Amino acid sequence: MATLIAYGAAALAEIAGCFAFWAWLRLGRSAVWLAPGLCALALFAYLLTRVEAEAAGRTFAAYGGVYIAASILWLWLAEGHRPDRWDLAGGAVCLAGTAIILLGPRG
Repeated sequence: MATLIAYGAAALAEIAGCFAFWAWLRLGRSAVWLAPGLCALALFAYLLTRVEAEAAGRTFAAYGGVYIAASILWLWLAEGHRPDRWDLAGGAVCLAGTAIILLGPRG
């Protein structure tokens, strides 16, 4: 459960940080957006270190699926674009990959 919480919080922090840069460069917002964006990206990196795993690469790989699913939620909730069936199917496939990486038996 702690891993899922860390991944969820990391995804929110990463998306918020990246969106701050998007808002500055693509939406013409003030450069002031960069300060909280950088803090959010630093929090994202810290949160990934809280995941219990023997290898950073496995932690990052499994996180990828969570990030994709969270990005689809961001698309819908923050940007107001309803995900289509392809967005949802792709997100489901990615979460299945996350589960395989995290829960697969290891010898």
